[in-house]
Amino acid sequence: MGGAKAHKPSAKRPNIILINMDDMGYGDLTVTGAQGYSTPNIDRLSFEGVRFTQFYSPSSVSSASRAGLMTGCYPNRIGIYGAIKPETGIGVHPDETFISQIVKEVGYTTAVVGKWHLGSEFEYLPLQRGFDEYFGLPYSNDMWPYGYLVRPGEVP
Repeated sequence: MGGAKAHKPSAKRPNIILINMDDMGYGDLTVTGAQGYSTPNIDRLSFEGVRFTQFYSPSSVSSASRAGLMTGCYPNRIGIYGAIKPETGIGVHPDETFISQIVKEVGYTTAVVGKWHLGSEFEYLPLQRGFDEYFGLPYSNDMWPYGYLVRPGEVP
């Protein structure tokens, strides 16, 4: 490890859960004022853990906001400007460090569940970016021809 101190998992080390939801606003959870529906499971996570109440997404677009969250970089600086389409050869460059790689260095086990949307080719997928487990979609499920398509006159 080149002189780096090896870390062992600690029973006192907290779990880290990052939730990235497209199109979610601050008031969309019961804990932050939503009315007409409830979000009890996310509310419970909020009450039992640490809740960060001020965060600005680096982009309003799916892939770019995820790239910012995973790398801590402005997405434009690392070449991610919008939503990455399937099989375009575009993704976060392998030289960029992901948060998953950083926490693994101190003994965490990592997983990602849900929409990845940071490149669909092998070298851009989560298992190549420091995640131990991955269950989800490599891009948005509404991207044609690979996802859901509603033709004129059809009801989804």
